[in-house]
Amino acid sequence: MNKLHPHILCTALLGLFFLPSTAHAKSIDTVINQSVQPFTDAISSFIFYSIPVGGADVPLIVCWLILAAVFFTFYLGFINIRGFKHAIDIVRGSFSDPKHDGEITHFQALTAAVSGTVGIGNIAAVAVTVSLGGAGAIFWLIVAGFVGMTTKFVECTLGVKYRQINADGTASGGPMYYLRDGLKNKGMGGLGKFLGLFYAVSIVIGCLGIGNMFQSNQAYVQLVQVTGGEAGPLEGLGWLVGLIMAVLVGVIIIGGIKSIARVTSKLVPFMALIYVIGALVVIGMNASELPGAVAAIISGAFTMEGATGGFIGVMILGFQRAAFSNEAGIGSAAIAHSTVQTDKPITEGFVALLEPFIDTVVICTLTGLVLVTAFDAQTIAGDGPKGIELTSAAFASQITWAPLPLSVVAVLFAFSTMLAWAYYGTKGWVYIFGEGRKKEMVFGVIFCIFIVIGAAVKLDAILDFADALIFVMAIPNLIGLYILAPEIKSDLKQYWADIGEAQSD
Repeated sequence: MNKLHPHILCTALLGLFFLPSTAHAKSIDTVINQSVQPFTDAISSFIFYSIPVGGADVPLIVCWLILAAVFFTFYLGFINIRGFKHAIDIVRGSFSDPKHDGEITHFQALTAAVSGTVGIGNIAAVAVTVSLGGAGAIFWLIVAGFVGMTTKFVECTLGVKYRQINADGTASGGPMYYLRDGLKNKGMGGLGKFLGLFYAVSIVIGCLGIGNMFQSNQAYVQLVQVTGGEAGPLEGLGWLVGLIMAVLVGVIIIGGIKSIARVTSKLVPFMALIYVIGALVVIGMNASELPGAVAAIISGAFTMEGATGGFIGVMILGFQRAAFSNEAGIGSAAIAHSTVQTDKPITEGFVALLEPFIDTVVICTLTGLVLVTAFDAQTIAGDGPKGIELTSAAFASQITWAPLPLSVVAVLFAFSTMLAWAYYGTKGWVYIFGEGRKKEMVFGVIFCIFIVIGAAVKLDAILDFADALIFVMAIPNLIGLYILAPEIKSDLKQYWADIGEAQSD
């Protein structure tokens, strides 16, 4: 197995800043990719191991995420539906008190967490899913989004319940803490300590890929496309674009979750509103196609057409996109939600269940509807544009100048995702090395350096490795959720009683 020798990394970093030639950058990409590809392939093949079901290849990690979501949805009596209105009331501030422990409001916690899930994938990856699975994949994407709401409810409630309030008043929480302390309370201290540390190490490394390099790389690619492509002024200047993004991210994350929340509480509603309005306008302009599109979504979900594996293949594609988009079961969002100002952990569980609804049921579904109302099935599945280019073409089919604001939204999606994942990685870092401002600053510098690397070069192998580490976190996280589920059920019952809305389970 090839190893990534230190001199290769040094050469790569120097090349980012001192080699002007795009050809040189590509050679660096090739060297690094070839060095770590065998290791990456082995890790990815293990984590994303698939089994054939009904002619479709089903990744076991997706089954692990979806089965947990379905279990918790039934176990907690469809709290994702019963608690929806109450969740909105909490976000609006009906149950808030700034005197409670924590750093940010319920609304700020929601926007900070949503910023980590709403990203390039909501625009590009949905298009890929519909291209492969047809309109029917959208139906299963919506179903998976609904059940994923319950997983978020469970993990974010635990995130607050087992959080650590530090001497300076800041909060540290998330899977690391409820795995360690929650399992210790169950007499499983050794297992909990191991799972918590494993989770922390995985999120520190993984955040540099999915929440960092991938985002800056795709943001740069979009900027290049709307400024003239390879003949445009930004071609070959990925390092500069990355440096600008790194500086902006660095300025914001230096203030911790309060600073991040102040930005995301304004940025997330703004960028989501722009995208939603744009999507609704395009769908409205294609209103005559809407009935047929809805019919295709429903019928396609239960037919043998669309993807390899027929019905099973379409269902898995929809479930996979939803699971990878809203990250329900990964546990990352619990890190942001654990900083909320509250003395009742269950309240943040309600707030958190809105996250998959916004990310998947609303934004991802709108992307799918834009595609199926703008193009016929043959065009979507054909050899033409794919990913974000296909979504851009769908918008441009009705609004010729739409690709420009769409690219701006894509960059904002990427930027907000980097802010959230910088915080997630920081909390994993201090869990491993101990709390302290200097230690947080060290990781902040590392994170910003990788933003530049991500925009300047395309390290497929490293991105694949980081991506795999993100999803392997679902294994220890969901083990903990299953063990601690009775606590959540008991807490929920008591909470309903306390607010005068007791309901029988």
